[in-house]
Amino acid sequence: MKVLSHIISTIFSPLLMPTYAVIIAMFCTMLSLTPLTLRWSVSLFIWGITCVLPVLCIYLLYRLKFLSDVQLNNQKERMVPYIITGLSYLASAFFLWRSHAPAWLALFMMGGALAVVIDVIVNRWWKISAHGSATGGVIALCFRIMNLGAEVNGETMQWVTIGVIIVAGLVGTARLLLERHTLGQVLAGNANGFLCVYFITAIN
Repeated sequence: MKVLSHIISTIFSPLLMPTYAVIIAMFCTMLSLTPLTLRWSVSLFIWGITCVLPVLCIYLLYRLKFLSDVQLNNQKERMVPYIITGLSYLASAFFLWRSHAPAWLALFMMGGALAVVIDVIVNRWWKISAHGSATGGVIALCFRIMNLGAEVNGETMQWVTIGVIIVAGLVGTARLLLERHTLGQVLAGNANGFLCVYFITAIN
């Protein structure tokens, strides 16, 4: 089960969840009416900013001996990587805003950045789950899309939302089985991500 838990934790890493969220937005909302090449180009660009760039920075910190583990299992070593991740979210929000994407999509990234800030603060005393924050944020985005009536097909969006909730459950269970977090830390992470994204996107 631990091997499967590692696979789930990797596939649904906090660094990949923003990309999954943008893909959902690009293919399940009115944005699906834009050219396919444009949708994939935006998704790949977001992947580069929110995943590839932070991974390279984390690996560099590891090589320079600032980190003892690239998976950031050491609670005390998480601050700088988290700050880098938060900045990547802000860069994505700026990119989406300048690209004239819907306000709620740029605000999703802003909500993600806020969740990271809270994770950084809480992590000084308690190992809140970043995986939980990431999945909680994507769940909130799905709810917000439906609330705004931005989806192309309501039934499809409902199934996507159910799928994301199931993924959140699988990820949380994986983190527990790997003994990386307690149930409280996982639930707190989910609540943090959900509330930050849901209320920030409500500004729209």
